[in-house]
Amino acid sequence: MRTRLGGTMRRTFSSLKVPNYRLYFAGQSVSVIGTWMQMTAQAWLVLTLTHSAADLGFIVALQTIPVLLLSPYGGVVADRVDKRRMMVFLQSLMALQALVLGLLTVLHDVTFTEVGVLAVVLGLNNAFEFPSRQAFVREMVGGDHVRNAITLNSVMANLARAVGPAIAGILIATIGDGVCFLANAGSFVAVVTSLLVMDRSTLRPAPPAPRAKGQLREGLAYARRTPEIAVPLLMMSVVGMLAYEFQVSLPVLAQHTFHGGSEAYGFMSACMGIGAVLGGLVTAAKGRVGLRPMVLSAGGFGVTLLAVGLAPVLVAVYGALLLVGWASVSFISIGNSTIQLSAAPSMRGRTLSLWQVAFQGTTPIGGPLIGWVITESDPRVGIMVGAASALLAAAGGAWLARHRHHLERQPLADVDVIDVIDAPTAQGTATA
Repeated sequence: MRTRLGGTMRRTFSSLKVPNYRLYFAGQSVSVIGTWMQMTAQAWLVLTLTHSAADLGFIVALQTIPVLLLSPYGGVVADRVDKRRMMVFLQSLMALQALVLGLLTVLHDVTFTEVGVLAVVLGLNNAFEFPSRQAFVREMVGGDHVRNAITLNSVMANLARAVGPAIAGILIATIGDGVCFLANAGSFVAVVTSLLVMDRSTLRPAPPAPRAKGQLREGLAYARRTPEIAVPLLMMSVVGMLAYEFQVSLPVLAQHTFHGGSEAYGFMSACMGIGAVLGGLVTAAKGRVGLRPMVLSAGGFGVTLLAVGLAPVLVAVYGALLLVGWASVSFISIGNSTIQLSAAPSMRGRTLSLWQVAFQGTTPIGGPLIGWVITESDPRVGIMVGAASALLAAAGGAWLARHRHHLERQPLADVDVIDVIDAPTAQGTATA
C-alpha cells in the first residue's frame, strides 16, 4: 500500500524534479495568488462603481479583445524569440499596470474609464505573454514531463484561486480593494526573479522559426489539418465563450441572488479553486490526454454548472462550485496537454496562441452576452447558458472524434507529431 502511494505521489509531482521548473513553479505560485486577488478586486470595484453586470462584462471584454485580435500574432512572435526574455519583459509591464491601478484606487481617484484603459493594457500583455509562457514549459521540462507540468500549473493556478479571492474578500471588506492591486504588483517580483536566476544551460529551447511571410496562415492551416489540435480548439471556443464567464456571473450571483457581500463572492471563487486543486492532482497522477477524456471532462463540466444554476441556497452553491472547479481544470489540462503533445516544435507557439484565443479571446463576445442575459433575466440563467455550452461541446467533440477523418491530417515535413489518441500514459493507454 505504501509503495503504491509513493508511486502515485512520484507521478503526481514528477515535473518538480526539474530544478528550473521548481524555481518557476515557486515564483508563479506567488504571482498567481496576486493575479486572483486583482481579478476579484477589479470585478468588485466595477460592480461598486456602476452597479451593472453589463458594465462588468464590458470590462472583461476590454481585457480580452487584445487576446482575440493579437494572440495569434503573439504565437508567431513566441516561435521566433527567446521565450524566457520575453516573459521577463512582459511580466514587468504587468506589474506596472497593477501598480498604477492600485495607486489610482487607493487615492480614491479611479474612474470606470481608467479601469477600462488599464484592462486593455493588461490584455495586450496577455496576448503576447501567454503563448511564450505555455511554450516555455516544455523547454524547461522536456516532452517526458510536459503533461504533468501543465497540470501542476493548473493546480497551482487554482490553488491560488482558492487563496487569492478569499484574501481579497477580507481585504476589500476591511482595508479596501486598492490594496489587492498593490499586492499583485509586488507579487511579480517572485516570478521575474525565478526567470532571471534559472540555469539556462539546462533549458531545451526549440530552434527559433525564421522570419517569413505567411507564418500566421501557416499556423492556422496546420491546426485545421490536425484533428488532435482542431477538435480541442473548437470545443474550447464554445466553452470559453459562454461557460468561463465567472468574473461576470459569480459577483452578481453573490450580491443579487443571495444578498451577500464581497466575502460571499470570495468564498465562491475559493470553493471553485479548492475543487480545481483536487481535480488537478488527480489529472496529474493519471496523465490522460486525447479526445475521449476531453469529451468526458466537458460533459462533467456542463453537469456541474447545471448544479450551480439550480442550487437553492448559498451552501449548496459552494458545494457545487467545488465540482465545477474539478471538472473545469480537467477540461483545460487535458486540452492543453493534447495540443502541446500534438504540435510540432516549430508550431508550438502558434497552436498555443490559438488555444488562448479559444479560451480567453472569445470573452469579448461571451462576457457582454452573459452580462446582458443576467441583466435581462437572472444570474442563474447566465450560468445555465454556460452549462448548455459545455454539454454542446461534449456532444460535438464526440461526433468529431468519431469522424476525424473528415479533417485532413497533413503534418509538415519537420513535424514530430505524437499521436495522442494512442499515446501511452502513466496509467496505460489513452483512447479516443
